[in-house]
Amino acid sequence: MTSNVSTNEEVITESSRTNSSKSILKTNNIFFFVPNIIGYVRVFISIVSFYFMSSHPYIAIICYLTSEFLDALDGHAARALNQCTKFGAMFDMLIDRCSTMCLCFVLAMFYPKWALFFQLWAAIDIASHWLHLHVATIKGSDSHKKIDLSGNPILRLYYTSRKVLFTLCAGNELWFSMIYILHFNEGPAVLSYGDYVVGLWRVLLYSVTPIMILKQIISLIHLYTAALDMAAMDEAERENTIKTK
Repeated sequence: MTSNVSTNEEVITESSRTNSSKSILKTNNIFFFVPNIIGYVRVFISIVSFYFMSSHPYIAIICYLTSEFLDALDGHAARALNQCTKFGAMFDMLIDRCSTMCLCFVLAMFYPKWALFFQLWAAIDIASHWLHLHVATIKGSDSHKKIDLSGNPILRLYYTSRKVLFTLCAGNELWFSMIYILHFNEGPAVLSYGDYVVGLWRVLLYSVTPIMILKQIISLIHLYTAALDMAAMDEAERENTIKTK
């Protein structure tokens, strides 16, 4: 008798979990869409990373990179569940930009001679992506990654090839992660010459430096093309205004 009651309770519990999962997937509340829930998790993990950045580099970097990994996961979830939204696109980009900006703040303190570089990098990154997303939103797109295929060929390749997009974004984040962790140690020795030791973190840093530079160039292209698009929309509106007068 006790066994039957226990089995029934387990069935009810499992059924409740299943119904709860289905209700989340079927919800019309955008704030509870699966990609956005992943975004909330990213925010929490990022805050944990920032908290430990000055004292516990490995905890900080694991949390930071986990958040960046989830950035790829939420996009897949949005497409698979048909939950792509303008809010989700904006929220996703805000998390990306704020995370990188906060890391740049820390790096500017760790490497004061390079503070201007980190400040400029953060400024260009935020300005270019914000203007690009703003233009995409005005045009009615639910994602900044859905661009006009007749536009800039570099951005077309960047956004239409997932391998290119992943390589550039992952390499860029790895570069910032390695320069952060190099402030604390070199990592496992890879090369040594007398007293000079080259660690794994430095090797990884040098390996992805070209990717970081290319990503910065693409950010400048973002800024330039988005500015042209915005100016073109302004010109079109002014022409329409003149015709209606």
